[in-house]
Formats: sequence, structure tokens, C-alpha cells
Amino acid sequence: MTPELPRLGRDLVPAPKAPVRIVHLGLGAFHRSHQAWFTQHAGDAGEWGIASFTGRRPEAAEVLATQDGLFTVVERSDSGDTFEVVGSIVEAVDGANVDRLVELVGASQTSVVTLTITEAAYGSSADDLPLLVSGRKPTTPLGRLVLGLAARRNADAGPLAVVSCDNLSDNGNVARSAVVDLARGFDAGLADWIDANISFVSTSVDRITPRTTPEDVALISERCRYRDDAPVVAEPFRNWVLSGDFPAGRPRWEDAGAVFVDHIEPYENRKLWLLNGAHSILAYAGQLRGHATVAEALADGVCLQAVEEFWDEASRHLAAGDLGIPEYRAALLERFGNSRIAHHLAQIAMDASTKLRMRAVPVLRAERDAGRSGQGAARMIAAWASFVEANPGLQDPQSDAVVEANRLVGHERVAALLALLDAELALEPAIVTLVEDLSAGFPRAELPARPTASGTAA
Repeated sequence: MTPELPRLGRDLVPAPKAPVRIVHLGLGAFHRSHQAWFTQHAGDAGEWGIASFTGRRPEAAEVLATQDGLFTVVERSDSGDTFEVVGSIVEAVDGANVDRLVELVGASQTSVVTLTITEAAYGSSADDLPLLVSGRKPTTPLGRLVLGLAARRNADAGPLAVVSCDNLSDNGNVARSAVVDLARGFDAGLADWIDANISFVSTSVDRITPRTTPEDVALISERCRYRDDAPVVAEPFRNWVLSGDFPAGRPRWEDAGAVFVDHIEPYENRKLWLLNGAHSILAYAGQLRGHATVAEALADGVCLQAVEEFWDEASRHLAAGDLGIPEYRAALLERFGNSRIAHHLAQIAMDASTKLRMRAVPVLRAERDAGRSGQGAARMIAAWASFVEANPGLQDPQSDAVVEANRLVGHERVAALLALLDAELALEPAIVTLVEDLSAGFPRAELPARPTASGTAA
């Protein structure tokens, strides 16, 4: 009988716990492969422990807690796998434990709050206002953060930085607006205090991190000779660009390769349009063509051509200089083609109405303003329109409106879908016709619709 392997924990892999100075909202695979990894590799990592709170479900915290916060990062490339135990998360907590979140955000030693709460979460926080006003516990990440900041003000614990790591343009100011607006409805004095004391840092984050599979868990047991029920698999590449102030200090993330800049918009757009935009094209066009992963879709000439056409359009509107657009595009093709990273298209496809508003619409508008058709950007929208017609249950913050649009046909249906992305574009008949024609003419596989899957996109 094979003896049971020991479970990963600090008894097995000694890793001294740093004091909690970072609170993170949105404990998931990407956070662990990115912010937690960067913090572990900071030169002063021993001073910066992370308390990470889950979002909708407690399971990730429960599993990590049994492992003392330790987990394995598997860096996967075509040349093989490498394994590293990361110990920067010193406390893993169910997000529903609002009391602990409030305690930590209100503590003077807490200096940074980081967020990976998905793009859609920034628009849902207003639902918490009645709960805050009535004295009940909020249910959204930003509602919980507002309650924590109220405790920090009451404790006179000083300033801190809130760092959004979600795929939103100008994400720091988006976070500021959402938090301050919610706080103002709850307590105008709190909103003024946040404006005066809390810094909101904008970032561009990048590391492809697919869902962990049972096979990945088994691989850890085989190769590392311990049990880890919470590993993450990621590509070797990682990137973090930040812009903003840290009034209470921060880890030396630059030691791990993070870049601090004065103006982040060019870096945001490079990532949102070239990487995330290509992901959206591959997610919808690829599944229409019968593919399941990014690597499979990229190997399809039809999908690759759609990506390259969109990239040509987007690249015209990215500032020249040190962005290195040709090199970035070449690197993306290599990264996407990593056949050992099973980045599932069904995972990327979710929350389309939020994502396409930032990935396709700005490029389409810029191309039209320049007197060009914007066909590459329109094709991304067309692929989505075709996909949701065959897959009406796709997770989306505007899923009810998508269902209503699908009750229509032809030009009217496409116009209704476009209105979910940009109301003004939906009123331009030429654009609606372009999207409609591209959708009708897109070559697709004669395969049954693939069911969607749950998960979080990079």
C-alpha cells in the first residue's frame, strides 16, 4: 500500500509568516500567480504578508487555510514545468467574514489593498448601499471595502493605497469612483475622508493563468512528493505596470520585475487591446470553429487572421516609443501558442458585454474617426453576436438583455446587442450592417454548441 503523501504546509516547507500589511479582495488563481508571486519575490518580502479574501465562494480560502496559505506555482512552457512554493499569503479568509476584513483594513499596519474582483464587480457595488445604510453587512467586494475604510477612518489609522488589478482602462480611477460614490451614499464625511487619504493606483497586469485541473493536482503529488490541493499553473511570462502613490509604503515589487510609471494609459491599452482583445476574438471565433483552447484556436488560420487584422487596427492607436508593439505582438503569438497551457476559451468568453466595451469599442471608434471601416474590431463583436445566438446561457452581467436581444432577428438583433456595448454605435446603421454582415459571413464549424464553463479570465 502506497503511504499517503504529506500535505503542503509550513511544517513541511518552513516559511516564516510575514505580518499582514496587504489585504487582497478576490482570492483566486490569478492573484496567487501574480500579486502573491511578485510579493514573494520582493526584496523585503519578509515585511509584507497578504491576507486574501475570497469573492463569491469560500472554497479557495478553506483549502489554502489547511495548507497555512502555502501553494505551488507551476510555470509551464513547451520545454517543461518548474515548481515553486509561494508563502506570501499568510491568511486566507472567506470573503463573507466581513468582520475580519473590517478589522484588517482598519489596522494601522495595513498599507495596501489590492483587488482582483473582475470587471463586472465595479458596477455592482451600488447594490450594497441599502445594506450599509441599514447597518447590515455588505455582500460585494467594494461594499465590504467601504465598511473597512469607515473603520480605518474611525481608528485614525492613516492613509493607504487601493490597487486595482482588474482588466479595466484607468482601473484606479474606476475603483476610486465606485468606492467614493458608494461611500457618499452611506456617509458623506467618509467619502470626503477617502478622497483626502486613500490613494487609488492604476495597473496593467499580465500573466496567463488557466484553471487548475485534477491532473495538475496529481502532477504536484508525483513530482513534488507532497499533497497540494491549491496549486496554480501559469506561463513563465509575467508583467505588472503600476502608476500612483503609496502613502503608507509598499513592497519592493520592482525587485521582481514590476515597473512603475507616471502615465499608465499606453500600457493599459497595449494589454487590453492586443492581449485581451485577441483573447476575446479567439474565445468566440474559436468556439464557433469548434476549438476549446487558445492554442487550438490560434493554430486555425481563420482565427489567426481575425486576430492579426484587429491587431493592425489597434496598433495604429498605440503610442510609439518604448511600448515595443512589434515585439509585443510576436511575444503574444509565442505565448498563445504554448500548447501546454490549456487556457480554455469558455473561461475567457464570460462577461462579454463588459469586456468588449473596453476591448473592441475603443478601437472601432478610433478607426471610424480616422475614416476607416474598423472591420477588425467589428469582427470581434460579430463573433460574439454569433456565439451568443447559439449559446444563450453565457454568463454575462447583462444576460437578461442578451436574451431579449436574441428574441429579435437580423438588423434589429445586432443593433440591440451593440447597444449593450455602446448605445451611440447602435444608432449608426453602417456599423450595425457591418457587424451583421461579418456575423453572417463568419465561417464556422459544423459542430454542436460547446457548453460554457465557470472560472475567471487573466
